[in-house]
Amino acid sequence: MKKVYLCNNIMVKGVVLRSTGSWYSVLCESGDRIDCRLKGKLRTHGIRTTNPVAVGDYVYVEQSDRHEAVISEILPRDNYMIRKATRLSKSSHIIAANIDMAFLIVTLAAPRTSLGFIDRFLVTAGAYHIPAALIFNKIDLLSLDDREELLRLEALYRNIGYPCYETSATQQQGIESLRELLKGKVSLFSGHSGVGKSALINVIEPALDLKTGAISDYHQKGMHTTTFAEMFPLSFGGYIIDTPGIKEFGMVDLEKEEVSHYFPEMLTLIYDCSFHNCTHIHEPGCAVKEAVAANKISSSRYRNYCSILNDESFHIADWE
Repeated sequence: MKKVYLCNNIMVKGVVLRSTGSWYSVLCESGDRIDCRLKGKLRTHGIRTTNPVAVGDYVYVEQSDRHEAVISEILPRDNYMIRKATRLSKSSHIIAANIDMAFLIVTLAAPRTSLGFIDRFLVTAGAYHIPAALIFNKIDLLSLDDREELLRLEALYRNIGYPCYETSATQQQGIESLRELLKGKVSLFSGHSGVGKSALINVIEPALDLKTGAISDYHQKGMHTTTFAEMFPLSFGGYIIDTPGIKEFGMVDLEKEEVSHYFPEMLTLIYDCSFHNCTHIHEPGCAVKEAVAANKISSSRYRNYCSILNDESFHIADWE
C-alpha cells in the first residue's frame, strides 16, 4: 500500500475498508489509502460497541501531534449489521456499516445452511433497515432431491419478498447477474464458513484473489479463512464486503414484541389478532396462528419465529 502523509491542519474524508482493531485502512476521496489509528477520545466516548469504527464507516482523518494519521470523526451511519460481542466489557460488535444490500450465501450441502440461520439473518437485516437477499451457491453440487428442495425454498422466500439467486463459483453460473446487482452498491456477503463467499467474490472480481478454504471431511463444515470483515472496491463500480464465517446468527437490542414485524408474512396479519400485544404463541383469536394452520404461513418460518422468542438471552450471534 502506498504510504500517504497528511499535511498539518488538513482533514480528509474517506471510507473504512478494513479494521484490525488497532489499525484502520481508509480509502480517501482522492483515491489514496491511508493507514490510521483511532484518536484517543473516540475510543470510549459515547460508544457502547466493541468497535467504535466499522468497515463501511465514513470518517474524517487528520494528522496527530505524533505526525501519524488518525481518525478524528465518525460520520452518522445510515444503517449497520450487528452481532453480540464476545468480550464482556461491551454489549455488541458492528460487522459493517452503510450497507445497500445484505446477501446471505446459502448452501444445501457441504455445508448445509439451516432454515433457522436464514430466518435469523433476515430478521436482523430487517431490524437494521438493510434490504436482504439469498444467494444459493454451489448449485452444481445438488442432487435431484436437493434441487427439489431448492425450488421449494426459492418459492417460499420469493413469495414473502426476498429475492433469490442461484450461483456456482466453480462453474461461473449466475455471475453476470450478480455483477449487475452489485454495480454501484455497497454489498455485504455473509454466511457459514465454507459456503463459498470468498470464492464467489474471486469470480465476481478476479483481481482480488482472496484466500479460500476447504471443507472438513469429518464435520462437512467450512474451515475458517477470513479473519476480519473487509470492503473491496469493485472495478465495475460499488464495493463488496467479505465477512468471517458465522456459526449462528441472533439479534441484539431487539424487543421480543417486535420480532413478528420482521416476518413480512406475519406483519400483514398482526392487526387482525384479537389482542394488540399478541405474541402469536398462545393467545386465542390469533390471525397468525390461524394462517399457519391454513398453510398460508410456512410452518418452518413459524417454528423459527417461536425459536427466536424462546431464546432466553435473545443474543446468540457469534463468529466461528
